[in-house]
Amino acid sequence: MKIYKKGDETSYTLGVFPTIELLKTRPQDVVRVVVHSSIEKNKGYPLIQELCQKHRIHIDIHDKTIDKLSPKSNCFAIGIFKTYQCDLTEGNHVVLVHPMDMGNMGTIMRTMLGFHYTNLVIIKPAVDVFDPKVVRASMGAIFHLNVCCYDDFETYYQQYKHHEFYPLMLKGAKNIHQVESLSLHSLVFGNESSGLDDSYLNYGQSVFIPHSDQIDSLNLSMALGLTLFHFSANQFKEKEVLRENV
Repeated sequence: MKIYKKGDETSYTLGVFPTIELLKTRPQDVVRVVVHSSIEKNKGYPLIQELCQKHRIHIDIHDKTIDKLSPKSNCFAIGIFKTYQCDLTEGNHVVLVHPMDMGNMGTIMRTMLGFHYTNLVIIKPAVDVFDPKVVRASMGAIFHLNVCCYDDFETYYQQYKHHEFYPLMLKGAKNIHQVESLSLHSLVFGNESSGLDDSYLNYGQSVFIPHSDQIDSLNLSMALGLTLFHFSANQFKEKEVLRENV
């Protein structure tokens, strides 16, 4: 097994938890699972065995492969899987324009899943979502998302013009606290260093997140988390009402 390079037909998870998420959600794409000889000490191993048996996936015990592919010494399992393409489904979208940071990408995926956003649009050029560093940072959340890449934003926009568009920008025309969406929408975020250029002011309702003047801007993953928290507020209010009435 070789170290992953961008564009490879197969990639791999690094760790027990993301490997379990892979086996639960996309067993059809799993080539095999490689584990460390000391994995029996890990509480997640019985579930890996159960899932592999259920889906007839072979488990190899091979310490050298683990040591070669994992930069950390606490990795006990690797799930090798075929990279795949997804179609977007009905629902709200998160759109990332030229994201380049692997850690941010993984964190964003996990945050999206936490707020029930499962459609992720990436405008290239961008980080490779199947890089094992992204998969690990997402803690397996990537396998629950529909990730679709576009060569340019305009192509995506024309396809989903029925959505409400909310570009998040420092120059945004409206304070996020003054915005509420009850319709299908696309939340658009720029690159970690440069954000969105002024042309995005022409798409939908541009929005800014207010903060003190002691900082220039928020980190991308932080801005995204605050935005998803805001736009998902109604669905969580509904859940709270249901819980109180039970």
